[in-house]
Amino acid sequence: MNISDIPQKELLPGIKARFVHTENNTIGFIELDANALLPEHAHIHEQTTQVLEGQLELTIDGVVQVLNPGMLVTIPSNTIHSAKALSFCKVTDVFSPVREDYK
Repeated sequence: MNISDIPQKELLPGIKARFVHTENNTIGFIELDANALLPEHAHIHEQTTQVLEGQLELTIDGVVQVLNPGMLVTIPSNTIHSAKALSFCKVTDVFSPVREDYK
């Protein structure tokens, strides 16, 4: 499978994603324009985020951290978090269980 063959969806202004769903996980290949904002939210899914390119400011349960390429973080289920792209970013998100809302 080639990632570029997966249809891209706009999640929010400046945030586009392609998703692969397995039996137990959803894997998101996310592109964020510089200054794109993902507002505070929480979900039942455990999430692992890895920055592939760019710089991402991630706030998890009130703690702000800046992620650079190669860095990753896990976000526990039902934990409030938000993000801001400090530059153009490519990020991989893995969610468990499957994100039915992204199908």
